[in-house]
Amino acid sequence: MISTNMQEQVKNSSIIRAMFEEGKRLAKIYGAENVYDFSLGNPSVEPPEEVRKAIIEIVNQENAISIHGYMNNSGYEDVRTAIAASINNKFGTDFTHNNIVMTVGAAGGLNVIFKTLLNPQDEVIVFAPFFGEYRSYVKNYEGKLIVVAPNIVDFQPNLAEFKAKITPKTKAVIINSPNNPTGVIYSEETITKLSEILREKQKEFGTEIYIISDEPYRELAYEQAEVPYLTKYYDNTIVGYSFSKSLSLPGERIGYLVIPDQATDHEDIIAAANIATRILGFVNAPSLFQRVIAKCLDAKVDLETYNRNRELLYNELSTYGYGCIKPEGAFYLFVKTPIEDDIEFCNLAKKKNILVVPGTAFSCPGYMRIAYCVAYETIKKSLPGFKALIDEVK
Repeated sequence: MISTNMQEQVKNSSIIRAMFEEGKRLAKIYGAENVYDFSLGNPSVEPPEEVRKAIIEIVNQENAISIHGYMNNSGYEDVRTAIAASINNKFGTDFTHNNIVMTVGAAGGLNVIFKTLLNPQDEVIVFAPFFGEYRSYVKNYEGKLIVVAPNIVDFQPNLAEFKAKITPKTKAVIINSPNNPTGVIYSEETITKLSEILREKQKEFGTEIYIISDEPYRELAYEQAEVPYLTKYYDNTIVGYSFSKSLSLPGERIGYLVIPDQATDHEDIIAAANIATRILGFVNAPSLFQRVIAKCLDAKVDLETYNRNRELLYNELSTYGYGCIKPEGAFYLFVKTPIEDDIEFCNLAKKKNILVVPGTAFSCPGYMRIAYCVAYETIKKSLPGFKALIDEVK
């Protein structure tokens, strides 16, 4: 029999993944062109041409051992040096390769840093709505997730409640901006105030509280919106990054952690993160794609494709009477459901072959997430169904 812990995990398996599998089932019945699957944040934009060229160049010019062999658990030094230089150029920081740990995507990076930092019953604060897998990642290391209720006015963090929920057991705070599922970018004012609160609480309790900045959507920001780089606002910040969205490489599982010199006990954290990478079974980030992304740090996906989808979906749904905030980044629309029960509404949508994820999955009932990283024609063809849905429940 499987473990008690995994029995619970299976029972509460990701709603997002369940919707994705349901989409495949419906596609077999009705045809893929007649199923409108907005469930999964799976990029629909092709990777930049630089990625293909880099793969070919590396495979053709290097021998197999140099491409596929082991390396330091932190990753190739020259790759980490290139990443540090790229970050420094963009944000005016002063990182070196010693501050970078290559990871198996953002999820791998989060698990590494939680393994590194958390003692049993340490608390990790998160702002609703949030990516539901955070619960599992924290629980993996016997931590306790503390949820700050959503601010449904503008989805900036509720800082008053946040301050009240910090305790001597608080070890970390997860920041996800641009946010999944809302697409909201946390403002510089928000980040500045949040950092001030944490410095006050560290002093009050005599503890260290780390910000874990989960940034897979950093490069997906519209209309030249600025996404604050958090290490510049708070010393005890650790950044987790992924190339899954910025280069449309979700299946390649490649990302990194930034652990600044300014973070308390940074040398111990880096050493522990290396060991965590090994003993969690990652061993090291994928070797070929470390080499690939080092050649593509200035490459970008076609953001205009996502922006076109964003404009169409937001404008049309708003016209129909759906309520939502226009996303500033990522590729999600977080929409208030016309009825209180978001799960029931998403089930009604399924009857029209529209697959969306209930806000309950993100600890924000009464909403639904629509991932608009799909073909433009998929959105156009889905619109009559969205219109019929809201007309039926009014």
